[in-house]
Amino acid sequence: MRKSPVTRLKIASWNINSVRARPDLVSRFLEQSNPDILCLQETKADNNAFPKNFFTDRGYDHIALNGQRMHHGVATISKVPLEEDLRHDWQDNGEARHIGVRVAGQFRLENVYIPAGGDIPDRNENPKFGQKLDFLERMTSWAQKLAEPTLLVGDFNVAPLECDVWSHKALLKVVSHTPVEVEALSRLQEAHDWVDLGRKFIPAPQRCYTWWSYRSKDYTKNDRGRRLDHMWASPVLAEKVVAHEVHEPVRGWEKPSDHVPLVCEVAL
Repeated sequence: MRKSPVTRLKIASWNINSVRARPDLVSRFLEQSNPDILCLQETKADNNAFPKNFFTDRGYDHIALNGQRMHHGVATISKVPLEEDLRHDWQDNGEARHIGVRVAGQFRLENVYIPAGGDIPDRNENPKFGQKLDFLERMTSWAQKLAEPTLLVGDFNVAPLECDVWSHKALLKVVSHTPVEVEALSRLQEAHDWVDLGRKFIPAPQRCYTWWSYRSKDYTKNDRGRRLDHMWASPVLAEKVVAHEVHEPVRGWEKPSDHVPLVCEVAL
């Protein structure tokens, strides 16, 4: 019996930090990378204001949205059909931070924007930090019940490993790299035996950053980066992921987001 040809599906994830503010940036990335699916976070546009025509004009006819005016927002934009889009309110306050779909009838694709958590790593002094930890715990409960092969992508706002930040010692008490956040993210990872694709293809302690602050005009000068953006796969799906790349040069383009895109390829 003749085997079906293997199809590679290229999936990108990117905190765009306002989709309407960066059309040239998005257009350039799509032309260069040509992903089949683009997962955006922090779109900062409600569903009615989202620039659908911009994407359909480029062949992305399937769009799942969970938007919010001026804040948050996620979107999954695809050249291939998407099924069963749903939205989890892991923030428990109505914020638009998740959109989930099924792809090619084979796996789920979950696009998430985890809260940054404010500046003080103490839930008593800073409610936003508590909301972030609670968000991760709700995700953990969800992950424990997952039965389908799943790809979880997005801005997790946590750099878990010591080598995921420019200075482990300097950032131990800085939100995004504190022990309590790392422990919460570890519980989420263990809940479904998620495979961290970033570190599967770029093993620790190799340098791998996805975010650099706007405070530095030249992000390359001090290279004070953090790995805040992630792609995780269910174990059975991880075996089908054949490539993963961090598109770091995008951070140096004109009017960039402070995050850069991640791209993986899945062999179906």
